[in-house]
Amino acid sequence: MKRTILCVLVCCAACTRGDDTTADQPFDSTHRGFDSPVTLNAEPPVLYPPNLFDQGIEGTVVLQLFTNESGEIVADSTRIAEGSGFAEFDAAALAGVEVMRFAPARRDGTPVATSFLQPIHFRVPEGTSTGG
Repeated sequence: MKRTILCVLVCCAACTRGDDTTADQPFDSTHRGFDSPVTLNAEPPVLYPPNLFDQGIEGTVVLQLFTNESGEIVADSTRIAEGSGFAEFDAAALAGVEVMRFAPARRDGTPVATSFLQPIHFRVPEGTSTGG
């Protein structure tokens, strides 16, 4: 069985980047005409830590990500906004960022850079036999 999870995109907060002469300005993602980044990964990009899976331990990590106008995650911009309480989950979530792919956020149809919260849920599927 694959020990992976699905990343569910939830945009809880967003920022847009102005042109080169404008500093970053907070932007309300509920603004009409704003579309949050959309995950493009066909396969879940985060691996469930085997020892926690075997014990049936679950958790959630919330990452703060920043994507540019092309939807690429900006290097060194990723932060843990809310840890799971398990170092293994936090490390797995951070490691998965390397392979996460997004379609860019859009404002009024134009691709924009944005900051957003990305929850990573570690859940043992129902009916799965674990050692815990």
